[in-house]
Formats: sequence, C-alpha cells, structure tokens
Amino acid sequence: QVQLVESGGGLVQPGGSLRLSCAASGASLNSFIVGWFRRAPGKEREGVSCISIRGENAYYTDSVKGRFTITRDRAKNMVYLEMNSLEPEDTGVYYCAALVFPSIEQMCVRNGVDYWGKGATVTVSA
Repeated sequence: QVQLVESGGGLVQPGGSLRLSCAASGASLNSFIVGWFRRAPGKEREGVSCISIRGENAYYTDSVKGRFTITRDRAKNMVYLEMNSLEPEDTGVYYCAALVFPSIEQMCVRNGVDYWGKGATVTVSA
C-alpha cells in the first residue's frame, strides 16, 4: 500500500512563500505521476499542479501560474511545491496525490488519482 505524507504547511502572510513536500512509503514516488490538489473553504478540490514521472512536463492551474513551481528530486524520492506570492485565495488543504499512468492532464484536469495523502493546511492571512 502506498502512503503519501505531506509536510510544510502553515500560516503565512499575503505575499509570503511556503514549500510543501511530499514523501512516499510502500513504493517509490519515482514510479508515479505526482500532483498537488487543494480544497479551499467552501469549494471543491482542484488540481493545482502535476509533474510527469521524469519531471520533464508540468501542469499548473491558471490561478497559480508564475507563482507556484512543482519539482521532483528523484534521488531523494520527493516532490515539492514551491509557493510564492501567496494570496488569501490560496488558503486550503493541500493534498499530495499519485497516479500510475497515463498523463499529468489525466491527473490534474480529469482528477485521475490512485493514491492520496492526508493533506497539509495552508493559511494565507494577515
């Protein structure tokens, strides 16, 4: 059974930065397409960013383009979401997710997910 664990959430002021990390146990994260989803208060969960298995392709939802960066460190078996210029609208629970195949679009756009983490809370507030 694959278990995903998020870390790095917290409280930050508008304009600030946070980095979320995703680690896996039970399997290598390097074998999966990995993504970050978020559920904002009162809203449905949405795909924020997804990265391909080798890291050569990434998807970002429009609202975070230019502010968030997803990366993966295959040597450390980790995936990160660097979040800059944070806005109150970025507040929510962020989930790490993994998908075996076929694509980042299947994951982030069509919500194709095989495994979910339990989530990390990000609060952007003055």
